[in-house]
Amino acid sequence: MDTLDAIYSRRSIRKFTDAKVPAELIEKMLEAATKAPSSTNRQPWRFVVLEGAKKDEVVAILVKRVVRLKRFKTLISGAAATTNLMQSAPVLILVFNGASRKRGLIRPLSTIVNVLDVQSIGGSIQTMLLAAQELGLGTVWLGYVFLAARKIGQAVGKKEQLIAAVAVGYPHESPSPRPRKNWQDVTEWFK
Repeated sequence: MDTLDAIYSRRSIRKFTDAKVPAELIEKMLEAATKAPSSTNRQPWRFVVLEGAKKDEVVAILVKRVVRLKRFKTLISGAAATTNLMQSAPVLILVFNGASRKRGLIRPLSTIVNVLDVQSIGGSIQTMLLAAQELGLGTVWLGYVFLAARKIGQAVGKKEQLIAAVAVGYPHESPSPRPRKNWQDVTEWFK
């Protein structure tokens, strides 16, 4: 599969089979993720791979948080869907900003560096998703984990900033492409 094929065929998978994902495939995804570009080559991404009981423990933390926040109906419907996805996926990869505890900079500069690190991590996650596509795996990028970021971090022994999670497994669905805006509608081009 070439890069453009992977980009155009990748879908967010929300239903997974029960099949175990071989560690070698997860390792290939992580290796690819570390090849993403990063601002000043800081490589701030840090990954925690969860399966089995530890994954269930992390999901339970988010479920508990979602229950406590149920009065925010719109936000919670997406978060509740996230917990279901996390439960059904054989593998969950937590993505942390490993540089978030190493600031020591004046506030405005620290904010800029954090944004650059988060951008770099986003590129790393996208690279991971494309590698999974090539390997025949399904993935979905999950952001609602930030609702319980501190507690999830504690559960896995991390004090760094939790950025996102990626659910991984073999797809049990083949969704059609979601509507996308035409690039001309979202682009200004000055010549």
